[in-house]
Amino acid sequence: MPKFSEQSLSKLETCDYRLIQLFKEVIKRYDCAIVCGHRGEQDQNDAYDKGHSKLKFPKSKHNKFPSRAIDAAPYIPGKGIVWKANQCYTFAGFVMGMAASMGIPIRWGGDWDMDTDVNDQNFNDLVHFEINGE
Repeated sequence: MPKFSEQSLSKLETCDYRLIQLFKEVIKRYDCAIVCGHRGEQDQNDAYDKGHSKLKFPKSKHNKFPSRAIDAAPYIPGKGIVWKANQCYTFAGFVMGMAASMGIPIRWGGDWDMDTDVNDQNFNDLVHFEINGE
């Protein structure tokens, strides 16, 4: 059975309780790593400068504490984190389905407008999930 590394757990603990609940269920069935939870000012502005975020501090849901956003990626033992789009789409579908079954309102960075059309995005953040509506 997959389980989080200590590093992933420490990042997960910076997140909203609903994201913690969600990803503790996800990890039971789909191996993944938590890449980022809460981001402080320097980390957020670095992410913006590198093109990994469209928002400067303090506008991102990562900047709230606890964080209302999480970056989580599929993980394959022996290979590590998988950044390939097809694997991220598969993982996101699993996460979104799990969230729906748990009644947790989330939005995914591969479908910002939540219309299920993943081809109409102008910025893809395929490992980003956030509490929707807050």
